[in-house]
Amino acid sequence: MNDFVFTPAHQLAQMIRDRTVSAAEVLDSYLDRIVKYNSQLNAICTLDAERAHERAEEADEALARGENWGVLHGVPITIKDAFETAGLLTTAGYKPLKDYIPATDATVVAQLRGVGAVIMGKTNPAKLAGNFQSTNDLFARVNNPWNLNYTPGGSSGGSAAAIAAGLSPLDISSDIGGSIRQPSHFCGVYGLKPTDRRVSTAGHIPEVPGMSRCIRQMLVAGPIARSIEDLQLCFSLIAGADPRQPEVPPVPLDSPSCKSLQHVKIAWTDEVNPYPVAQSIKSAMQAVAHKLSNAGTQIDQWIPKFDFISAWQVYLTISAYTSPISQPFDFDYVRDSLTLMLGEATQGDRGLRKISNVPKIGFSTALNPNMKGYFAALTQRDRFIAQMDAELEAWDAWLCPVAMTPAFQHCPTGTAIEIDSRKVPYLMASGAYTIPFAFTGHPVVVIPVGYTPDGLPIGMQIVGKRWREMELLAIAQEINQVVGNFQHPPGYSDD
Repeated sequence: MNDFVFTPAHQLAQMIRDRTVSAAEVLDSYLDRIVKYNSQLNAICTLDAERAHERAEEADEALARGENWGVLHGVPITIKDAFETAGLLTTAGYKPLKDYIPATDATVVAQLRGVGAVIMGKTNPAKLAGNFQSTNDLFARVNNPWNLNYTPGGSSGGSAAAIAAGLSPLDISSDIGGSIRQPSHFCGVYGLKPTDRRVSTAGHIPEVPGMSRCIRQMLVAGPIARSIEDLQLCFSLIAGADPRQPEVPPVPLDSPSCKSLQHVKIAWTDEVNPYPVAQSIKSAMQAVAHKLSNAGTQIDQWIPKFDFISAWQVYLTISAYTSPISQPFDFDYVRDSLTLMLGEATQGDRGLRKISNVPKIGFSTALNPNMKGYFAALTQRDRFIAQMDAELEAWDAWLCPVAMTPAFQHCPTGTAIEIDSRKVPYLMASGAYTIPFAFTGHPVVVIPVGYTPDGLPIGMQIVGKRWREMELLAIAQEINQVVGNFQHPPGYSDD
């Protein structure tokens, strides 16, 4: 039975509760899909079929007794292989962790198990969640189901590819610079990056187990799915305080205002200087604005006064302080980092290379780290957050591109990415539009809104106010009904 593999997770949960289908049947359908398609995608890196079967059968037996474990009772899901899973291999694509089997779950994993989800496997990430392509030391590279010669993005490329191809209905992923949003855009699925510190990241790698926790800003956990409803449901389950991570505040979920599109104020931007986007993306953004205007939405083209270039550079400074000390010294890791920085320095448009400034920031910080510099960067970040808060105050949401480029062909890390005959530095091509909101911590929903002339998906960021995810998701749902729609990639039918 494969006729429901593209059914959203919340609907699968209802079907299982109503006993119109069993949890075991749903699981078997996804496992059949994984056998059929995963060898060409490499989206699932570790499968836990035997234990998942046991748990699905237990779920069916519990329902027969009148027991309900929660809102995801019996629903199979996947977890990005950067989150610890008790008794199940967790590697983060990092060779020293090739045999690491945690004793406990990451907090978000435990929360989803606690409401009945069945963990059927782990999705293939970039090494240590540190790349805009999903390649690592342990598993084959992840391919994009829309075109196997193209990357699904990173670092959650396995997550987005699995959701797009119908190998899983829901995946828990992470984002520190775009790792939920860029793969969602590249694969034509939905993703949510919550407000910074809204969701616990306890049990996420990096840091490598045994090391001190150094990454205390900008890293978030969030879902990738095939519907806004699934993002809403999953977020409501994982948001909130966690004793394992005391800086996550006990802020209650906001109550959406339930405004219609005719009563919201939407800003939109098709391009921010100096980050020119592919014409196909620009055209898709303009089409979105036109459709929403025709639907009666008050939508205005807008470019904030926010200093994107300075924000980018402070983000890189903070990252340079925290990343090198979040794992043990490893020659291959250092080599990869140097390769990326040198590639950024020598490839792509000269003006954009100068703006990117990755080598200068990385080397200077690594060679001369000091607490004064670190806290100065954090102070600058505070100012940028306050500025973004102030600029977004006039709007209910802001629509902008996810990246300068749609999915690109597999290439070595650091290679310049060609966008409409212009070569753009590697990190900037994918991160120019995602990093600012990782930096300021604002929540973002990505929805699919169109396709390139070559048939590759195009996503759009919907940016909202901090701590107002439920409002943002409600607005995204209204927008999605006019401009968005999940379509599975050609060749991945549900029969």
